[in-house]
Amino acid sequence: MSAHTTHEPQPSEGEGPPPPAAEGERLRRSLGFRDLVVYGLLFIAPMAPVGVFGTLDAKSHGAVALVYVIATIAMGFTAFSYAQMVKVVPQAGSVFAYARVGLGKGPGFIAGWMAMLDYLLIPAVAYLFSGIAMHELVPSVSRWVWTAIAVAVTTALNLWGVRPAARVGFAVLALEIVVLLVFVVAAIVVLARDGAERGWLSPLTGDGTQGAFALSAVIGAVSVAVLSYLGFDAIASFAEEVTGGSAKVARAVLFCLVLTGVLFVAQTYLAALLTPMSSSELAAHPEDQGSAFYTAAESAVGDWLHDLVAVSKAIGAAFAALAGQAAAGRLLFAMGRDRRLPRVLSRTESGTPRVALLCAAVVTLVAAVWAARRDDGMDHLVSVVNMGALTAFFLLHASVVGWFAVRHRGGRGSWWRHILVPVLGAAIVVAVIVEASGSAQVVGAIWLAAGLVVLVAQGVRRGEV
Repeated sequence: MSAHTTHEPQPSEGEGPPPPAAEGERLRRSLGFRDLVVYGLLFIAPMAPVGVFGTLDAKSHGAVALVYVIATIAMGFTAFSYAQMVKVVPQAGSVFAYARVGLGKGPGFIAGWMAMLDYLLIPAVAYLFSGIAMHELVPSVSRWVWTAIAVAVTTALNLWGVRPAARVGFAVLALEIVVLLVFVVAAIVVLARDGAERGWLSPLTGDGTQGAFALSAVIGAVSVAVLSYLGFDAIASFAEEVTGGSAKVARAVLFCLVLTGVLFVAQTYLAALLTPMSSSELAAHPEDQGSAFYTAAESAVGDWLHDLVAVSKAIGAAFAALAGQAAAGRLLFAMGRDRRLPRVLSRTESGTPRVALLCAAVVTLVAAVWAARRDDGMDHLVSVVNMGALTAFFLLHASVVGWFAVRHRGGRGSWWRHILVPVLGAAIVVAVIVEASGSAQVVGAIWLAAGLVVLVAQGVRRGEV
């Protein structure tokens, strides 16, 4: 154990996830801080709001930038809790490992089960975004075909290894940031020359076309906007592959969230000022919501920016899915190593969990292609993904309190870091769940019930119940 980790209380025997049982169940340490940031930004995607901008604008009554301000603050509590627990449990598995240590084996399994819904289907959403963007550029090819191609290419890169995938991802990330900067500069030039389509404060206060400002509408939109941030927590799943200690993972988690929050607020603020449609018009025409960002870029600047954003979104979304698929593979690997899922998932080749990655790829391929062939596919996927992530986040906050305030009351816990922040974070998560759509709540409840059934069945089989 390195010196820098001795200041944090460590899991006692039997509390933490077991160490790898054999050479074939070990991950290779090869990632640095930059690699973690690249994976986090790839998964989140600097231009993540492009695909959901129209939906959020309609839901929030035009206060789309405020939605991302609140979402960034809300996710900040969650990021802080991740940073606390990754120092205690610097292992693959993320929230599964944290809840197992902080709350016990049963809650740990449920946290992993709910996160599995998140990690397996977020890549499917990203692949679908990629397929939609490519279909915008080449309409003669069905979007489900583009979606399947994106799955195949990124899966091959993940099977190649985490380090090569990070190198390719860095180039893609650089492209996305350049395109985002081009959009920002072009938008500022147009606004300075021609003025705004809406009031200058409307992205923060609402455009007034759906009545007075409504905080409930903004919070309801936040429940969808959190989808844009879900990648930052994936960084924690690479804890066993980092050189230099878990503190590096904690810094990367917080850095990615802050940076992407600033980028999200800036681009949605500018897009809202440029869009020719009001929030009420977008609400009345949901078929226009998915392309609202592209429409704003095209009408204000020109076709060239529309195409540039579409290409960037297509490539960026595919590589966001690459990072998500890699994180999903690590979660399945960790749950397999703990015998909570089939043990074959814990096998590695050259330090890469290829069996777990292939299983994750199959699930995301089926879900993404299914959604790409349906007009309402995106709505279904987003509803399922959000509830899995939010429930896992709640258990993460509970794990911080459970570990530092309950199991180690005589340790070096801090009342504000280990009680106040996670309690506030959990309260925010509950508020977002309450404001989520009814269908999302039903899907989350069904998946949770299924996880409880599996947990009881495992307990009966092992003689624990």
